[in-house]
Amino acid sequence: MQNGMHTDTERCVRAVQSKDARFDGWFFTAVLTTRIYCRPSCPVVPPKPENMTFYPSAAACQQAGFRACKRCRPDTSPGSPEWNQRADLVARAMRLIADGTVDREGVPGLAARLGYSTRQIERQLLAELGAGPLALARAQRAQTARLLIETTALPMAEIAFAAGFSSIRTFNDTVREVFALTPSELRNRRPRTTVLTPGTLTLRLPFRAPLNPDNLFGHLAATAVPGVEEWRAGAYRRTLRLPYGHGIASLTPRSDHIACRLTLSDLRDLPVAISRCRRMLDLDADPVAVDEQLRTDPVLAPLVDKAPGRRVPRTVDEAEFAVRAVLGQQVSTAAARTHAARLVTAHGEPLDDPEGGLTHLFPSPEALAAVNPESLAMPLTRRTTFTTLIAQLADGTLHLGVESDWSETRVRLLNLPGFGPWTVDVIAMRALGDPDAFLPTDLGIRRAAQELGLPSTPAALTARAAAWRPWRAYAVQYLWATDTHPINFLPA
Repeated sequence: MQNGMHTDTERCVRAVQSKDARFDGWFFTAVLTTRIYCRPSCPVVPPKPENMTFYPSAAACQQAGFRACKRCRPDTSPGSPEWNQRADLVARAMRLIADGTVDREGVPGLAARLGYSTRQIERQLLAELGAGPLALARAQRAQTARLLIETTALPMAEIAFAAGFSSIRTFNDTVREVFALTPSELRNRRPRTTVLTPGTLTLRLPFRAPLNPDNLFGHLAATAVPGVEEWRAGAYRRTLRLPYGHGIASLTPRSDHIACRLTLSDLRDLPVAISRCRRMLDLDADPVAVDEQLRTDPVLAPLVDKAPGRRVPRTVDEAEFAVRAVLGQQVSTAAARTHAARLVTAHGEPLDDPEGGLTHLFPSPEALAAVNPESLAMPLTRRTTFTTLIAQLADGTLHLGVESDWSETRVRLLNLPGFGPWTVDVIAMRALGDPDAFLPTDLGIRRAAQELGLPSTPAALTARAAAWRPWRAYAVQYLWATDTHPINFLPA
């Protein structure tokens, strides 16, 4: 699958006729006779090919005057894998829009973050997605509104404000235009069995099958920092630092979705919280494309066949992850957790958890910049690495957000004292989201390579891994899974 799939009419028609869920989010089918748009896997009888037209985004369908199908709910499709596997301008813009930047800072703010003019951003998004940044943000607001209407008992005025609408009238008009139902009609369609807990939202996060939750949730649970994260009753729970406030996410793997429970101090943070949870769990990945590529290697093929659909565990906070990567240099997982827990207790912001297990937000770079370096229980060289990283994150010299240019950020990280290939690549893989990041010096990877008969020296293994591109970060997950102690920290 490649960018611009919606232009391959024959392929799109085949996907719709076979109701192939793998293509959900890659393109949308608009039906000319009914003026409704659907996801490829829509359960209704497919329309005649001559009545179908295809768009690259829900926003483009809405802009062309099509309404969302009430059966397949195309607005809840997984996101396009394109935005996670690319680092060009459009992909970075899409990640920022999902993170709520247009709602908070407008299109000028989006352009400033990316270092381009508003006209350049609009032109490129329009060319590739058939919709500009305002239309894309509007589609996201409509989906947020629908979620709040269906999963809370909030008054409509509060929902309109929380979803980012400037007025009740715009909210009513948008919901009616996109879903062909009024907000009240949407609420009345909600199943009567829905249980609403004040202050808590329960929703389903879709993904493309297959998804193997073992390494994904196992890694998050094994490295969980006490007070900030926990594994409880089959759910991974963690605190979230968000633009308007804070939150707690509880994520439970199910067979066809991730059950997500969110408690937010400010409902305006809902789309950002969802976006960050999806990103952390790598839910917009295309596992079929990844696994097909890795299966071409006879050594990896049995690992993929045994447990297909592995994801790369990522993060909800890039700066936090970079700090934790430095804390984890040359120490065990347990020691890294202990270091992080001390920082959290001393410098994190306390919060109340209704369920009692979580106590703090992970400290911000600004809070850590005020820490006396002498109080840090680590060797002098690592202390220098830590304080340099914190200073650059706090003053904005170093950006690790979703808008980051992967190549440029790698260069900046390598220039920091104490940052070697392992630290840079683990940040590239888990914080920046580079699907091709590779860790040839990692102890677990080298051990797995040796057991499987692959070259175990970094240079030889890197040469062998060229066949796994552009999915080497996923190959890392399959290799880690062969080890009984898959989480290892190695030299910077």
